[in-house]
Amino acid sequence: MSHSARDAQPRRSLWIPWIFVGGMLLVVVVNGGLVYAALSTFTGVTVGRSFDRGRTYNRVLETAARQDALGWEAEVRWEHGVLLVAAVDRDGRRVAGAWEGTLVRPLEGSELPLTFRAAGNATYVADARPALSGQWEARLRLLGPGGDVLEVRRRIIVS
Repeated sequence: MSHSARDAQPRRSLWIPWIFVGGMLLVVVVNGGLVYAALSTFTGVTVGRSFDRGRTYNRVLETAARQDALGWEAEVRWEHGVLLVAAVDRDGRRVAGAWEGTLVRPLEGSELPLTFRAAGNATYVADARPALSGQWEARLRLLGPGGDVLEVRRRIIVS
């Protein structure tokens, strides 16, 4: 074996362990990025106390059937810091009542309570100035005449 072949062999074998170290470092960095993304984004929880709600799912179905039987439809609009709401019955007539609700930011779960006031023609408005722009969910409840209840959830975009 020549002298130069012996010298080349140890040098080539020195960088092979560094390939393994670099590959493992790459895996750790990528996994770290994925863990950060998983922990800093949507939690996956959209309903509080989801286990209890799942156990009482028949009650949820009964509530949905009762609302469908009412035949009411909600109109929800976001305009320049004001949430406008109204409800109409099957015949297109406005439904009067008392509205209550909150704006919920799905990502953080932060809530902003809403106070509604009449704006005429069974339309109600609530001033709302969320601190963050983006997607919010309006969770609303109308207590109509005769004690009938309409529950509404609508996504709105705040800019």
